[in-house]
Amino acid sequence: MQHPAGRTSEGKLRSLCDSRIRHVSVRCAVPAEAPMVAAMMEKPPARRALDVAAEPPPIAPKCISAKVRAAIGFMVNGDCKKICEAAEKAGLAREGLSRALSTPHVAEHLRLQTVRRLGIAAARAGHTKVELLDSDSEIVRDRASSFVLGLAGIQPASTPSVSLNVEIRAGYIIDISPEPSETIDLSAVWTIIPRD
Repeated sequence: MQHPAGRTSEGKLRSLCDSRIRHVSVRCAVPAEAPMVAAMMEKPPARRALDVAAEPPPIAPKCISAKVRAAIGFMVNGDCKKICEAAEKAGLAREGLSRALSTPHVAEHLRLQTVRRLGIAAARAGHTKVELLDSDSEIVRDRASSFVLGLAGIQPASTPSVSLNVEIRAGYIIDISPEPSETIDLSAVWTIIPRD
């Protein structure tokens, strides 16, 4: 419907547009050309994309056999003092366990197990030091208290400081050096006397 001024009413225009837009297909009027694709390829990829491509793939952890783990457990727990004892108890040859312990991933496993064991033992050792503060022996109490105070940062000097005055001079100094204007005849001093 036409408006008296010659325009369509707004409501009618919206409904007309809505009904026409429902079934619209869009296609590119300009076909893709090869020079445009080449121009897009000239631009280098983003830096973070290059960084991701440069990273090596993650390395899968190497396996440690159950027997080697058991032998390491025996050594860390103190059940076996020597490698040959731990190998025998775990059912391995001594050479095989020695060879396994020389590989980096097994050595790292041994180190981690040892650190874990020492962490647990540190708590027990701290408790023992605190208990020794109440000991009957005066020497034990003194050493335990010195140790605990040392951990707290309160400790005496480890070595007594000795102050020596190295620049001790005699009462009188006799200067026998020549005057700056004098010259010394060294030929009289350095004479060679032949032996008979």
